[in-house]
Amino acid sequence: MKTLYMARHAKSSWKYDLPDHQRPLKKRGHKDASLVSEKAKTDHKPPEKIISSDANRAQTTAMYFKKAFGVSDENYILNHDLYDFSGQSVMEIIKGLDNSLKRVMIVGHNHAFTSIVNMLGNEYIDNLPTSGFVIIKFPVDSWSEITTGKTKTLLFPRHLKE
Repeated sequence: MKTLYMARHAKSSWKYDLPDHQRPLKKRGHKDASLVSEKAKTDHKPPEKIISSDANRAQTTAMYFKKAFGVSDENYILNHDLYDFSGQSVMEIIKGLDNSLKRVMIVGHNHAFTSIVNMLGNEYIDNLPTSGFVIIKFPVDSWSEITTGKTKTLLFPRHLKE
């Protein structure tokens, strides 16, 4: 069994004149990432590895999950190929994961993440929101064999706010 945790980066700011790759989180993004990561840690086992896009907004989001789940520095990796909006590079990363890993989390961007959640999961999501967290399980022994799995968790900031 392989379990994929996916999180879209939290709400980012357009306030600063920066290249897209360097955009920081907004105040709301920090709050939502903290809220979702804390809830995820109480309900789910920690991933064995977190792989994040190296974009500032994704890294910052990933750090909330890293801290909440207690993932060590050596099991936290930045990968520029997750700075992907089509999903092709994201799928290559997923299918190329080490088979000794059972639970892996990736943090990245839309439109790729909404497309992949819909392609790999069995529950349709119109749009994976910022700070959205999804778990999909696959009844396979090798990451390269994953096709459609079972969507086990959809955790969005709106689920945690009154």
